[in-house]
Amino acid sequence: MDFDLSEHDILRDVTRDFVRNEVKPLARQIDEQEQIPPELMQKLKEQGYFGIPFPEEVGGVGAGEVGYCVVLDEFGRGSASVTVVLSAHTSIGAMPIYLDGTEEQRKKYLPDLCTGNKIAAFALTEPGAGSDAAAIATTAVLDGNDYVVNGSKLYITNGDIADIVTVFAVTDKSLGVRGGITAFIVEADMPGFSRGPKEKKMGIRGSGTCELFFKDMRVPKDNVIGKVGMGFVTAMKTLDVGRLSLGAACTGAAKELIDLSIQHASQRVQFGEPIVRKQAIQWMLAEMAADTFAMESMVYRAAWMYDQGKKVTREAAIIKMFCSEALDRVVDKAVQIHGGMGYMQDYPIEMFYRDARINRIFEGTNEVQRMVVGGDLARKGRY
Repeated sequence: MDFDLSEHDILRDVTRDFVRNEVKPLARQIDEQEQIPPELMQKLKEQGYFGIPFPEEVGGVGAGEVGYCVVLDEFGRGSASVTVVLSAHTSIGAMPIYLDGTEEQRKKYLPDLCTGNKIAAFALTEPGAGSDAAAIATTAVLDGNDYVVNGSKLYITNGDIADIVTVFAVTDKSLGVRGGITAFIVEADMPGFSRGPKEKKMGIRGSGTCELFFKDMRVPKDNVIGKVGMGFVTAMKTLDVGRLSLGAACTGAAKELIDLSIQHASQRVQFGEPIVRKQAIQWMLAEMAADTFAMESMVYRAAWMYDQGKKVTREAAIIKMFCSEALDRVVDKAVQIHGGMGYMQDYPIEMFYRDARINRIFEGTNEVQRMVVGGDLARKGRY
């Protein structure tokens, strides 16, 4: 296993400069106005950030999962909202088409998705089906050469701007998740597709979230991703990638919080000296660094494994669980180090605090991750 990331140095440096110059100055505006400015979205497209992990032959950059984690690591330092828009599009919106789509589907959809000319979303969650995917109620009934889809999806990231949505629907209720759920490529201009209003959220406010509705929406049979009835398998394979990228973004946010805390503690004077010299502060910084080192190590190890074609379901679940909880520990200490300043909206710490909380919920709650990891260990009977 090679942990030398030097082949990605240029990608990291370019992205770091982009985040520093284009994203960080707009982070508070994005949060307050609850949208990413069109000008920034255009720059993200021009830099190729919507197609980082995908091969060049389908229009991507070809950086693989490791390169993609390098990019999200840097974006995590700047704006969680921007990071979520990118990762929801790439990791879970477009990824099912790449993983299980036909050659015709890849050629038709991936070039526009990799350039960001079209934005993708992933629609699994429903009002009555969150962690319990078997409770999906959206149906798809075959009628001639089309499936007629009826139902709704809830809390869909990028739902407000998505042109292409990977939608999971029941095609055989009697089979449940084991053969009864199918994945479809849905185009937003299909008759019967509609969106609800954007949700008002505690954090990641610049990332749009809304409900999607399907009323007698006809989807061609050619838009089935993978095999009919195997949609749940596609969803789980996709979420493995999503959980890796979430860990990378958490890692970047933690690094930024450490840097901000060191800077503040070096300038804040109490009892005649900078508080960074106080053991209490140094111990908090040490614990923040330990969590971040663990996050970084597991993310890049699993990303390397993924690029080698290895299965990383258990590792991805551990990463999602650990990194989201570690980031909460890091950001809580960052608030404490900043004191009253960390609680004020004039400074970035409180925004990081709000943004971090969602990570323990989406991409599968951390309770589900524990089920995945524990279940795998129980089946194998060993680590």
